[in-house]
Amino acid sequence: MGNLNDVNDKTVAPRRSSLDRLSRGAAEADTGNGVTLTGVSLQIPRELSYDAWERVGKQLNGVIDSSAWWLGDWLIFGKERYVDSYQQAIRAAGLSYQTLRNYAWVARRFAPAERRAQLTFQHHAEVVSLPKEVREKLLDQAEQQDWTTKQLRERVRGKAARPPRPAAARGAGAAGGTFRLPKIEVVHDQLTTWRRAADEAGHDFESWVVAALDRAAAVFLNCSSNDGPPSAHRAQATEGG
Repeated sequence: MGNLNDVNDKTVAPRRSSLDRLSRGAAEADTGNGVTLTGVSLQIPRELSYDAWERVGKQLNGVIDSSAWWLGDWLIFGKERYVDSYQQAIRAAGLSYQTLRNYAWVARRFAPAERRAQLTFQHHAEVVSLPKEVREKLLDQAEQQDWTTKQLRERVRGKAARPPRPAAARGAGAAGGTFRLPKIEVVHDQLTTWRRAADEAGHDFESWVVAALDRAAAVFLNCSSNDGPPSAHRAQATEGG
């Protein structure tokens, strides 16, 4: 919500007076070009030219896209500066914590200097789980070839579905030796979720995967040693419940 005359395609800067009026409960704010912003509507005069109408659309999209970066940075600051009370501010602002976490995760992975003004927030979100050198290369291509987020997503999924074949394991057969696992194919959404969990846990991805597998194996073996596999326990619990 703000003055669309003060917004360009690279840097979104709503006029402070309009934003303040709306935040204080004013009924509306005039953008200066005949388009009026309210808390629940965009009122457009019938005589607005096509060029002006198109420009308003681009500027509104810029505001929406930039707000994801703004909210992500806002949460990062609050979690670091106001550890005990930031959630109160989120509730007071009427914001969704889960949505903010998603924004903050992307914002934390891309320092402001690494964010591409010519690409959307969603472009960055599509590659956030990839190693830095890979995502930078993909974003370069997205900029140069004007990829949509869908086109970028297809490239990312293609890379996730065809990981490089691992080298032959060393020390095979030796007690206590280390081994490289064979290729495991997973869908892009799974990989993204796992990388995000590792990032929030503060571990590198490979260490987190190994720890998760260790925990899963321990749970399974513990269940197997007591009256059968986990599936049997679930069935018994269902019948008893």
